[in-house]
Amino acid sequence: MRDFLRRHFGYSKLLSPIHYRMTKSLSRESGSADGPQCPTDNRSGYILLKGAIILALALAVALLRLYRLGELPPGISQDAGAHGLDALQVLRGEHAVFFPRNFGREGMNVYGTALATFLLGRTVLAIYLPAALASAGTVFAVFWLGQLFFDRDENGQPTPWRALVIGGVAAGLLSVSLSQTFVGRAGVRGNFLPLALSLCLALLWSGWRKRSLWQIALSGACAGLLPYTYIPARFVPFLFLFFGLSFLPSFVKDRTREGKRRGGDISNWLARIASSSKVEQQMIEVFLGCAALVAAPILLHFSLHPDHFFMRSDLVSVFQTHMSQGETLGTFLKNTWSHILAFGFRGDWATRHNIPFRPMLNIWEASFFWFGVAMAGWNIQRSANRLLLLWLLILLLPAALAIGMMPPPSFIRMIGVVPAVYLLIGFGFWESVQLLRRLGDASQVPTNLLSRTYRTGLTVVPGVVIAGLVLIQGVNTYNAYFIEGAANPRFQREFNSTWNDAAQVLNAMPSKTGTVYFLTSEDDMHYGFEYVNFGFEYLYQGAAPAYVFHARTLDLAAMIESTLRKLGRVTDVRLVQFTEDGTHSAHVFHVLDKYGRYLASDKHHQFNIHTFTDVVVDHPWTLYDYLEQLTVHYDGDISLVGFAVGEGERQLSTQHTLSLNCNRSLWVALQWQVHAGLDVDYAVSLRIHDAEGTRVHQNDQWLLLGRLYNAPTSRWMAGEPVDTHINFTVPPDLSQGEYELRLIVYDIKTLNPTVEIDVWEPEVVLTRLRLAECGGK
Repeated sequence: MRDFLRRHFGYSKLLSPIHYRMTKSLSRESGSADGPQCPTDNRSGYILLKGAIILALALAVALLRLYRLGELPPGISQDAGAHGLDALQVLRGEHAVFFPRNFGREGMNVYGTALATFLLGRTVLAIYLPAALASAGTVFAVFWLGQLFFDRDENGQPTPWRALVIGGVAAGLLSVSLSQTFVGRAGVRGNFLPLALSLCLALLWSGWRKRSLWQIALSGACAGLLPYTYIPARFVPFLFLFFGLSFLPSFVKDRTREGKRRGGDISNWLARIASSSKVEQQMIEVFLGCAALVAAPILLHFSLHPDHFFMRSDLVSVFQTHMSQGETLGTFLKNTWSHILAFGFRGDWATRHNIPFRPMLNIWEASFFWFGVAMAGWNIQRSANRLLLLWLLILLLPAALAIGMMPPPSFIRMIGVVPAVYLLIGFGFWESVQLLRRLGDASQVPTNLLSRTYRTGLTVVPGVVIAGLVLIQGVNTYNAYFIEGAANPRFQREFNSTWNDAAQVLNAMPSKTGTVYFLTSEDDMHYGFEYVNFGFEYLYQGAAPAYVFHARTLDLAAMIESTLRKLGRVTDVRLVQFTEDGTHSAHVFHVLDKYGRYLASDKHHQFNIHTFTDVVVDHPWTLYDYLEQLTVHYDGDISLVGFAVGEGERQLSTQHTLSLNCNRSLWVALQWQVHAGLDVDYAVSLRIHDAEGTRVHQNDQWLLLGRLYNAPTSRWMAGEPVDTHINFTVPPDLSQGEYELRLIVYDIKTLNPTVEIDVWEPEVVLTRLRLAECGGK
């Protein structure tokens, strides 16, 4: 083989510093190009067991990743829905490599969803199938990696059974993993990262060993696809860099020893180091060339739009002082520790991705994992061990460098380490069995029969035990997802199950010309500058236009009126009101009833559809009937020019003390004007003070206008009256008595209040409250 390479490719023993050691190490550990060799009498058993493992993996992923995928998840989450809308954009011929919607996302999952939508239509299954298939494919890629990484021992002898056991255990446990079942079925674009990275490394490892340029080319193509998967893929080049550099110390040591043995001056020694095999050079060039060619479109896009490169990462980076509260290093260390604890001690609490707080690994998986990490570190001279440890460390960094709305760990952000984690579990299991075998050998079993029985037991029993544990974990995962998770109301809400039902009902309803649907949401989340539900927009295919309004929008009445005015002639307005929504959504009904004529309601399981006609839009809409006369000029270039207080449909007069019973939900309308040149963004604080002047409750709101795309006060038009509407609930635990409702306006950045001109006090009394005693007190 060496003579063939020398004749046809100019193969030389003098390789570049990194690739000399890499080739030597991989040749010793991985063996010949023909792969693992089995003794003749065991080969049939080996093949049968390998086939049985592959069949078991196929059954596991079919059941846990693909079974009832169109029903569970029960609807489309916001992130998955955004992929769906971008997929529709692609199907319209509007192609891109990066999609800015929903804070920006890479395109691989989008194009997968576009293909699924083309084949299956606009369905829930089309949304989740691409990522689920990627998650399933990762299981088989990990099995392949185990075959490649561990098929030779330190002396270069074939170890096919070790490779089969490590790969089988790793892939088997990954296939029944609870966290990866949740993540794999959630439509998360990150599922493509471990698949692409595993295929890249497997093809590179195999291609380097066999000197196969076509495998190297495919590996480079997979590397080029990584930037299209998920943000943590940007750390993969560091994995290649540090893995390559890890061969340098051994190379220098070997070449120094060789130089001393052969003699010669330093120039000859450096010349031998600098020389490299044309084969290795060619493989490197093919790998880098294919990777660069495939990655070029998205790299060019980021060079032209650098803001897109940082669009999402800037929102969660620990380097952003508003995220880390100025404690960058402390936050990073805390995040790192939290994600390390995911391996057996702490779990993601996001219901979409996990049964809240359950660790990524159960107790016995964690035991094998940490033992595998220790043994890989102990035998770090093996290139496969170094690669797995570097993989674990480097791909864990994206999670440690990010802060989300939920406390760490985040199983999504650490998804890049998943293949390495499960391969280390498989390695730890194998090393545990070998340790028991060595302990048995050291115990000097008295007879050959007992010795053979002991060895047979160490061969059979661990296999039976691990198969049983995988089966038990599979049953637990099935119960946790399909029974416990599916019945969790929070799981239903996070996947917008009611919106899925609403889309199906509206798609089936006949609609005449002039009909429009309004849907309201009280979700605390808002996405971008508009309140939307991406999943509903993807699923809804009716002829009548449908608009989603966030019921907590400060200028809700004005937004509805503005939308109707833009539509022109509207004969019927059908309001979809979800039964789980509260008083905020009820205001939409009240304002439509105020400016239109109520006809009827259709009741459905989780929502009602109210129909209004004769809706008048010839003057601006307001929730209130009149404004209380109160003008407050603040020294911060903003003025309060009137206010109103109400309860439900009824406006309350503030000329006298407001008497409230146990139903203490109020709305407060505030009308503002800003002066030219205002560059400050304000928030308001509604506060309740008792008779002694002590503050007993407050409710703060940032002044954002939805009809101006959530514009803060610095973007309001000077001199134009602006209405804001705030829902305010008086706490039920406040005792009966007299209280004051006061208002403060303050700078959202500095938190400094602005004060009333000539009065020079920040607080303004809006009205007085008298609370009655509630029966629950």
